[in-house]
Amino acid sequence: MLHGFNDRSGRWFHIPVAGILLPAVHPGEDLYFLTASGDFFLFASNSRRELIAVNLAANAVKKIPASPLGPRGTSSWRRSGLKLIAGPPGSDRFRFVFAEMYENRPVLFAYCSETDTWRSAVAAEDDVGVTRSGENNIIFLSVIHRRRESVIISAAGPESERPIVFRPRFDGGVEGLAVGLIAGDAADRLHVYGDGKMAVVRSDGEVGSMRVRAFVIICIELWGVSLDGNGWDFICRVPKKLIERIKKPYGVMMGCLEERDGVVRVVLLSNYEGLWDLIWLSYDVDGRHWKWVPLPDDRTEGLNMAGIAFSSAFRLRSFGS
Repeated sequence: MLHGFNDRSGRWFHIPVAGILLPAVHPGEDLYFLTASGDFFLFASNSRRELIAVNLAANAVKKIPASPLGPRGTSSWRRSGLKLIAGPPGSDRFRFVFAEMYENRPVLFAYCSETDTWRSAVAAEDDVGVTRSGENNIIFLSVIHRRRESVIISAAGPESERPIVFRPRFDGGVEGLAVGLIAGDAADRLHVYGDGKMAVVRSDGEVGSMRVRAFVIICIELWGVSLDGNGWDFICRVPKKLIERIKKPYGVMMGCLEERDGVVRVVLLSNYEGLWDLIWLSYDVDGRHWKWVPLPDDRTEGLNMAGIAFSSAFRLRSFGS
């Protein structure tokens, strides 16, 4: 079952996908939700290490052949390092791209559903000196995030023959750095990456009920890759008054980030003692304004969450709510 939230209507909707997936998924197989675009949703299977694309508009499912790197387990995929690009509305075409280090070189891998083939391109060192961050056709994919340095591939669309690699450094403090997940005593800081931006979620740890370690958000910062691609530039912080409205105790947290049409959206999914919580924030780049989107309760207690993603062009009217 897909649980979705529409920020314009302020409503949850549910889409049963088990019937669509049935021809492509073996009984008992665990699926991990990777990403979405338009009416397309991409899943990774755990034991068989396959990629499975679902077209909700056409009620169809498609297995994607293994990439040049071979079959990959669910733990090999990083949301900030991949992107699904749906074709024009009504089309059954899509492209899927991801970035990875291969033979110690950053490589862009791209799949085209129309030809059912993969191609790859080694990212070249930047010789222009500008990232072109914010342009609609530019794709940013994360390759590696170390304690002080990131490796990011920039490409002019999924068909780019010449992707560029940038290595921005982050000097905003490295104590307790976590990439993508906070759990237990591991860290008090979460970095969420996407589209050349980075949300830094800083938390304070405390001991909750039954000696369970809990965290509480104390600050959220937004950073962006600098124009020359050599560093991360600080953009802004979420106002303290807004932090007070959204902070709740949590044990583990993950997130996703998207920039589209001048708006940066950040969703944080957390769990505390079996209870799930979602925080949805958006930042208007031109207006320099943060907005919190309250989400009504969706009765998610005890559910096994298998991933989160944005889909800005999803046609909700086709499937009800």
